[in-house]
This record gives sequence, structure tokens and C-alpha cells, in this order.
Amino acid sequence: MRFPPLLLLALALTTCRTAVESILPQVAKWQEMTLTFPGPQTGEQAETNPFTDYRLDVTFSNGDRQLTVPAFYAADGRAGYTGATQGSTWQVRFRPDREGEWSYTGQLVEGKNAYLGGDAGATKVVERYTGGFYAGPANPGETGRLIRDHPRYLRWAESGDYFIKTGVNSPENLLAYADFDGTYRHSDDFRDGESKAEGLHAYAAHLPDYRTGDPAWNGKGKGLIGGINYLHGAGVNSLYFLTMNINGDGKDVWPYTSHDDYSRFDVSKLEQWEIVFDHADSLGMMLHFVLNETENETLLDGGDTGPQRRLYFRELVARFGHHRAVTWNLGEENGPNNWSETAQDNDQQRAVIEWFADNDPYQNYVVLHTHPGEEAFAEIYRPLLGDGDLDGLSLQLGWPWNTNEVTAEWLNLSAEAGAPWIITLDEIGPWWRGLDPDDAVPNNQDSLRALALWGNLLAGGAGAEWYYGARSPNNDLNLEDWRTRERAYRWTAHAREFFRDHLPFWDMHAHNELTAGEQQFCFAKRGEVYAVATPFGQPAKLDLSGAEGEFSVRWYDPREGGELIDKGERVVASDGVVSLVPPGEGDWVALVEQR
Repeated sequence: MRFPPLLLLALALTTCRTAVESILPQVAKWQEMTLTFPGPQTGEQAETNPFTDYRLDVTFSNGDRQLTVPAFYAADGRAGYTGATQGSTWQVRFRPDREGEWSYTGQLVEGKNAYLGGDAGATKVVERYTGGFYAGPANPGETGRLIRDHPRYLRWAESGDYFIKTGVNSPENLLAYADFDGTYRHSDDFRDGESKAEGLHAYAAHLPDYRTGDPAWNGKGKGLIGGINYLHGAGVNSLYFLTMNINGDGKDVWPYTSHDDYSRFDVSKLEQWEIVFDHADSLGMMLHFVLNETENETLLDGGDTGPQRRLYFRELVARFGHHRAVTWNLGEENGPNNWSETAQDNDQQRAVIEWFADNDPYQNYVVLHTHPGEEAFAEIYRPLLGDGDLDGLSLQLGWPWNTNEVTAEWLNLSAEAGAPWIITLDEIGPWWRGLDPDDAVPNNQDSLRALALWGNLLAGGAGAEWYYGARSPNNDLNLEDWRTRERAYRWTAHAREFFRDHLPFWDMHAHNELTAGEQQFCFAKRGEVYAVATPFGQPAKLDLSGAEGEFSVRWYDPREGGELIDKGERVVASDGVVSLVPPGEGDWVALVEQR
């Protein structure tokens, strides 16, 4: 049975209510629920701060399964539409990951800095809540949540399919959107690489991509919702965005009521963010939360995970952690460099990683992005090898030509340290150029496709998000029209589709030693299937020594995608090293399979 969408369970609970209804509310497994709880009348600017001096945690139970989820102050419960800054409503968002009967309990406590929990200070119980619901089978086509149960890839918990990221990295200030309440630029003082067009994003070019029935708030939000529709249709499955760039490149995104008060959140703005995130989630897109950038990584608590940072993280987890595909990225270009005055060190990075391991009930994917180059990698990544709570690296490469080598190196180093990391590309430079627009002349898309995207994937990497350089039109800060790179989105999606349709990639590994060329990549399950890339169209050599029998050779066009080219070519393992001759110019991928 398919249960109707349940966006809000308005359960008018009273203190210590214990009556159990004979018929429980029903939802589908993985379906989003928002439970609404009454509390004291207060507001964003109230003397007793509702964000710091109240705390509501809700524990959900199903048999031996228990998750304690943080709730958040929600003003009137509909602030995204009403703009309310006051009210008596708290909410919690949850997605059941098991079928059957669930119960929940929670208590709202009040006290100075109650949000810190533990021994933070004396608190009193204001309200207690209990209730329950029944989770039925997942809806048809449901993927479930992305989980980490493989050394190199995320996997959808319900469908079982592995996830390869094909996303956009720009604009990083995606949320600097004129239709969001309380959004403004706090300074126009920029250095090279930061400056952007006047005003906030409007995404007007994507208004025609908005569809009847899509979400909006008071007629607003259609440009960004339309842009997400367009990206999804072009094959993009991940969105990268900063949630706090105070003093950074854009100076126009933060969750607070103002850029200089880190203790009070803008309830209506965050609810509007959630409307957008919920729409992207409904399309199966990953939400890549970048928690700060290099210019402000020590803004909160001097870089420590102290009271300000813990408040910030708690609000993000409470409001957005329930989504099915979440990445928590410690920050853009996190760690020391030669031009920022301060930076988080490895101990401070470990503290952030540990906080999410201890406080995110959904155990979402946690990654670290830093500056490009081996020197930065050695200083920032190497000391964290072996940290089992860090799920992966978000690589920035200023020189994409060695992507295959770098991806393989960090996969091997992390595996040898006993805590394998997933490796993705999340900023491919150089910083001033990134990925060229489709109509640029000269154009670097062919080289980035062949050497960066396929280089990462054929080393065992998990995909890429494309960055648009600071000196490029529609760049990392001023982009208004994603269509400027439509060709690139489509050939990126082709790569994902090739892996999905033709490779048992979760059982394959990099084996460049089986090819003869310096810029030829081999990804294989030896003796069964080999994917060999020839980035510059030269003939390749493949060593089939140790394999047995006959193999078919078919060719894939990374530019155009589509069906494999099959001319009946066969090779025999007993020949040892065999030749693979591409069917044309440019980059090609040979699929060599045992018959």
C-alpha cells in the first residue's frame, strides 16, 4: 500500500500525555515526518534565548532500534510562509528506517545554555511528550538513505544501489538567494577571486524550469527550484553549498538572524532553506553542506568545537540531518595556508569529526576539503589517517592531470591505515579557471573529462562536483544560469551511467600496471572484467596474463554516452598482452569482458 505524503503531524500534545490512540498515524518507511510540539511562548530575540536556553531531544524506538534526534525552535511552525519570529512551537524531523510500530518520548528543558546538555547547568523540565506511529513498507522506487558499508562507495540503504556523485560545486554561495528572508551581503570589501556581481542571486534564467505543483513560499523561490529541476534533468545528482561564509568570499550566507550574532537563528530563512533542500531530496540529490570556509574557520570559538560551534552544528543536524543524502564537509579549504591569518589544526578538525560521530543520529557522511597540492595534503590529511569517523576526502586539485594517481594514492594510504576513505573531487582547478563554459574557446572540458573525471573513477574514486573558476563567466560566486555547462553535466552523467550499467565497480580496483601507456587507466576485476581508458585516443596494451579464456572488446564514447560500440572484436587471454585500438579520435573507454 502507498501511504499519502505526510508533511506535518500536528500532534497537540500536553504535558505528560500518555493516552495511546487505538489507530496510530501511518507513514511509509523512509518517509519524512515533522512532529510539532507545543512549548512556552517565546521568540528569536527573547531574553530567554530559545536556541540556547531550551533543549528538546526526542528518542524514537522500534524494538532494539533507538535514535535520539535533536528538535529545533520553529516559532509559529510555519515561519517559512508567515515570516514569524515568535511562537510556541518546537519541531523534530524524522524518517523511520524500519517498518513496524514506533514510539517516541521527549522532554523540553529550560536553563542557561541548556542546549549543551550534560553538565552544562541546572535545567528544569517544561514539557514532556509521548506518542507513536506505524511505519509501513517503503513506497515504490524508494532508495532509502545513503549509508557507508563499503570502503570506497556510499550505498542507498533501501534499493542497495551504489552512489557515484556527479554534481555541481558552483555557486558556492548557492544560498545567497534574494527570495530567502534575512539574506544580505554584509560587506563589499573583496580580494581577487572573491568579487561578484551586484546583489544576491535570483536565478531568473531558471524561472521557466519551475513546474506547476513545485514548492514555493508566497510566490517566491521559483528561480532556485527551477534551477534544481534543470540540474536534475541534466544528470546532476549533488549540490554543493556553504552554510556560513561570514567574512568569506561571498559574505552573504549564514543561518543567523544577523552576521554578527552567532546565538540566534533566523527561523523563517532556515525553513525556506528546508523547502529547497526537501525538493532536491525528492529528486534523489545529495545535499553537500560545507560548514565554513578558510576565511572563517576560526570565527566560532577560535576554531574549537566550543559552545558557538556546537550550537551551529546542532541546529544544522536538527533541521537538515534527516535528509536521505547528506554530506557534512568540515569546510572549504580547511586547514593552514600561506595567506589566511588563522586556521583549524588537526586537533580541532578531529574535534569536529568526533562531534558529528557522537551527535548526528543519522551518521551522515563526513568529509574534509583542504588546499590543493601534496604539501597541503601531507600537512592536513596525513595526520588524520586511521580516523574511522572521517568518511572521506573532498579533494581540491589545482592541477587535474594527476587525478588518477592522487585518487589511488589516498585510497591506498587510508586503507593501509585501517580506515578506508571515500575519495571524491570537489574543486577541480586551477582556482581562476575551473571547468570552462561549453562555448569557451579554448576549452578544457575534454581534458577534465578524460583525466579528472575518468581518472578519479577508474582509480576507485566516487565521483566529482564541477567548480567554475573565479575569472570565468557564470563563476563560483556570480553564477545565475547553470546551462552554461550543460554539455559537461551530460558527459558527467554518461560516466555514472556507464559504471551503473556495465561494471561491478564495487568489486573492482585500479590496475594501471596492466596497461603500457603512461596516461592510460585500468580498472578491473581481474580475470573477469576490465575498463581501460585511453584519454588521448592512443592504442592501449592490456596484460591478460593469469586470466583464462576469450574476452569481448566493446567501446564506450565518454563524450556522447549511449550504447557500447560492438564490432565483434575478441581477444584471448593466452596471448598475454593484447592490443586495444580505439574506434576514433579523442578519449575512449574499452570494456573488456570474459565471455
